[in-house]
Amino acid sequence: MDPSKVDIPLLKDLTIDNITENVHLINSGCPDPRLKYILERLVTHAHDFARETRLSTDEWMTGIKFLTEVGQICSDVRQEFILLSDIIGLSLLVDSIDHPKPRASTEGTVLGPFHTHDAESEANGSTISHDPDGEPCLVLCSVKDTAGKPLDAVKVDVWETDSKGFYDVQYATREGPDGRAVLQSDADGVFWFKAIVPVPYPIPHDGPVGKLLRVLKRHPYRPSHMHFMFDKPGYDHLITALYLRNDPYETSDAVFGVKESLLVDLGRVDADQARRYGVSEGAKLLTYDFVLVSDEEAKRLRESEAMKAMEALGRRMKLYNGLPVPDVD
Repeated sequence: MDPSKVDIPLLKDLTIDNITENVHLINSGCPDPRLKYILERLVTHAHDFARETRLSTDEWMTGIKFLTEVGQICSDVRQEFILLSDIIGLSLLVDSIDHPKPRASTEGTVLGPFHTHDAESEANGSTISHDPDGEPCLVLCSVKDTAGKPLDAVKVDVWETDSKGFYDVQYATREGPDGRAVLQSDADGVFWFKAIVPVPYPIPHDGPVGKLLRVLKRHPYRPSHMHFMFDKPGYDHLITALYLRNDPYETSDAVFGVKESLLVDLGRVDADQARRYGVSEGAKLLTYDFVLVSDEEAKRLRESEAMKAMEALGRRMKLYNGLPVPDVD
């Protein structure tokens, strides 16, 4: 950071019209082409936004204050910045870009702000929710690759709210994880557990994100769903969720997470399933066949879609570590 050891370009007399090119000029020495490109586009869009809206100092300070408050409310069990990203649709957009899905594979959706890393590893058949007021639900799923081959030893992270619509971490009296677990698929690619029927619930709206929703005249509710996250070496990381069809908030999810392919109808446990899985006949049943994409499949598709997007923008680009940067050679 010694100025005498850094070759800094000379800046021009700064105006509304030339400030952007001057910022690009002074950032141009960045040796990482991807970081340089990201900053170039970020500065360009931020400056264009200010010019286009004729942003006032008061409005700019209001935005700074809002982002400060977002950071101040974050904790180990609450990520308000993820919540902000969710409610403006950015989380879903980034996931869709970074984890493209070929046909017949399971689509991704938002992680949400309440995933934790303290869920206990459980055997198939375990009960993950101990809420006595929840309606019992048997979850019986499989996981395969895009060729239909069952995948064993897939780490499956699952989590859901209780019957009142709260995650365990939202309780001050929390003593440990509940409504969440980490399982593994068996040799047939099957994993199953005992949960409760998901219910709709509001995202936390007691903080700055909630204030923003109220200003926008939006509701904070999410439709009934259950989260799933899949991890297996050689396969693209999948964060997804299953949503109950015809939920009152199916078409107005506060965080834009619902996709048609992720809507499910609950069935009923039949007599054979009741005996096999140790649950009551007639209990609610959630079934789904998840399909993972290999790392190589995802890489090819991600790079192909990136270059198509750059061509549509009329930009001459190349790939650097699998991501687009300006082709200046």
